[in-house]
Amino acid sequence: MPKTVSMNIGNVDFSFEHSLVKIIANRNCPEIKLAGLNVGPFEEGNEYEVQFWIAQELEKAGIARFREEERLDAAKLHKIQWTERVQTAGQISKLPDNFYPKLRRYLTDLKEVAAKSPEKLREYEKSRHLTQDIVNSRIKKIISLASASPQTEQLLKNLTGEERFLYERLHKFIHGWRKQILENRESEE
Repeated sequence: MPKTVSMNIGNVDFSFEHSLVKIIANRNCPEIKLAGLNVGPFEEGNEYEVQFWIAQELEKAGIARFREEERLDAAKLHKIQWTERVQTAGQISKLPDNFYPKLRRYLTDLKEVAAKSPEKLREYEKSRHLTQDIVNSRIKKIISLASASPQTEQLLKNLTGEERFLYERLHKFIHGWRKQILENRESEE
């Protein structure tokens, strides 16, 4: 992957790791002191908002769990894939907030579980297939948008940060290429 793309996705991932997510406490827990950071105390059943990386650690420790709407699963991926397929090439649906960072983590976690539990392998394969369909569909739409005249903000508002990055690079490249082709043709006449 080109360095600029990986840097952009790395920036999105860093921002996501530090974004606030909602969790529900599984049990009572006193305040936890980390290096320069205090979290909690937590009361069982109550909802809290913490940074994603903290929520992950609280979940691993069994102290809290993510709210359902914070998670991706095969059913949500199927719904997103279906929505992408029924739209025309000029339409692009809005994805859930932080879709790609959540998607990467969902697939990574599912792959780890599938390695230990063969019955989860089928769910992992299905989720990878749905993911591939979603990504391919959106890439086709982004290429179409990028090769047309500059788009209005209204059309681009449903692009994620990663997709906007791709759109802008493609748009610049395609229009620069088109300009070179047309200028070279005109100078030969």
